[in-house]
Amino acid sequence: MKRSVQKNIFDSDYRIKRGCLSCGTADNLGRRRYCSIDCRQKLRYTLDLRTGLLKTLNTRYATFYFTDTMIVMDVLPYNSKEIFSFIYPRSTGKKPAEDYCIMSDLLGNTWWAEKKRTNRNYLATRLLLEKARRNDSAFCSVMSPEIKIPAVKKASLMHLKLGKSDLNSPKLEKIIKSAFRIQVKKHHPDLGGDTDTFRRIHQAYLELISWAENPSYLKRRGFPDKWFYDSNKNRWLQPAPYLKKQAIQV
Repeated sequence: MKRSVQKNIFDSDYRIKRGCLSCGTADNLGRRRYCSIDCRQKLRYTLDLRTGLLKTLNTRYATFYFTDTMIVMDVLPYNSKEIFSFIYPRSTGKKPAEDYCIMSDLLGNTWWAEKKRTNRNYLATRLLLEKARRNDSAFCSVMSPEIKIPAVKKASLMHLKLGKSDLNSPKLEKIIKSAFRIQVKKHHPDLGGDTDTFRRIHQAYLELISWAENPSYLKRRGFPDKWFYDSNKNRWLQPAPYLKKQAIQV
């Protein structure tokens, strides 16, 4: 069976070299995911500036990513089970954002020319989709899962010497109270501890007990290695942090 375009791309060179998720450079990147905030914001601005193209394609969800040799935008239109991949070769000396501008301009000009010729929007849109590569990738390759992250301050966990994994315990309240008692013995002012430190510990205890009684979560969508577009919000989301044990995927 012939594999999809997306899988071929991933198998070739997408995962060989880790680089900035906005421009691809690996210079002085260290463990960071972007070479700079400015670089990340420029790509997001470029993508958001051209969401009109996605609306024209009747897009429900889309992803954008790149390799050393190409940029790729996968589109899932409404009422479609197929994913349409728009692929454009990387230009020497240009960043992915610049190549995306070129690709989107080419597609936009093609759409307008067909619209002028036929005076039919749907025919112009169909022409663009016909130029894309169709592939049989799973729906989840462009539909990002929703991640629920406990809305708890890291400082609160730190003051009680707890880990984020403790938040998933069915005995969370007992764990919090036990951790609080341990820190009280070490930092209570009557036992020679620092008043400010003890105050922070007590505040952390109150915040965590309150959360345990009424848990709240931050909901996020996104892929760890691709930019994600959701038509409901009409904007691109940067690659999400890699999933951790405390995150809940729904």
